Amino acid sequence: MVVVVLDFSKVFNSVRHSTLLTKMAQLDLPDAVFNWLVDYFRGHEHCTQYNGVTSAMLPISASIVEGSAVGPVSYVVNAADLTILSSINQLVKYADDTYLVIPASNVETRGAELDHVELWAAVNNLRLNRDKCTEIIFVHPQRRRSVEPPPLLTGVKRVTTMKMLGITVTNTLSVAEQVQAIIRACATSIHALRVLRCHGLNDTALQIAYRAIIVARLTYASSAWWGFTTADGRQRIEGFLRRGIRAGFYLPSWPTVENLVEDDDDVLFSRVLNNVHHVLHPLIRERNQHGYELRRRRHDHTHF
Repeated sequence: MVVVVLDFSKVFNSVRHSTLLTKMAQLDLPDAVFNWLVDYFRGHEHCTQYNGVTSAMLPISASIVEGSAVGPVSYVVNAADLTILSSINQLVKYADDTYLVIPASNVETRGAELDHVELWAAVNNLRLNRDKCTEIIFVHPQRRRSVEPPPLLTGVKRVTTMKMLGITVTNTLSVAEQVQAIIRACATSIHALRVLRCHGLNDTALQIAYRAIIVARLTYASSAWWGFTTADGRQRIEGFLRRGIRAGFYLPSWPTVENLVEDDDDVLFSRVLNNVHHVLHPLIRERNQHGYELRRRRHDHTHF
């Protein structure tokens, strides 16, 4: 399987207001909401001041604020008509992060798909930055027969490690680098907590900070990568948590990382199961029809 990470130059600054509002007009929005959005994007101007001289005011016809509540949603609407040529391929989009997923049987379509994305970007006042696009080829780590990789895409760098929404994976689906990166980042935060203790911060406040910073970082998106960790990787993560217990930042009676991950998985599965509009809901299989269970399971659906 091949995954191409797409990069658009200054994407939030390049979204044209007229194009965006045209696409929003096609949505089933209440008139009051649409009129508010029109008014929100209208009437903005800018000027340049240098060496005591100020230029004339010019209207701002493009750009959306990335850190605002409207910004990411607006880009999602703007990119909604970005599609693929082959029905076998997939285009995964999360705000401005876009991934082109191509199975091994369809690798010859990579170039055409990338050209299609580049054409869409030009029509929508965006620019596909091929120099920052990366391609990774996932292979089975236990595959004995070597496979000849497809030729390089024009201007696209091929890598063996990539970060997807903050999760580092390798082309063999190993998350060892993700575990290492998490522990390295948490070690820096541990040092900061010790400095705060030296300045008089009490243990209760330190424990709150530890759970909000360290534990949250250890379990970030754990449902996506915990299953790919090795026994050694899990021991390293649990060992780091035990360091927090010895330092008094985490109580021994509090749950382990594995327990926290299981709880998060249960919450995620419940949300997917009970929400037919959830993006993962189509992946749920039917319920088991037999009446026996060979092992304890957390649900009664067939395996994914």
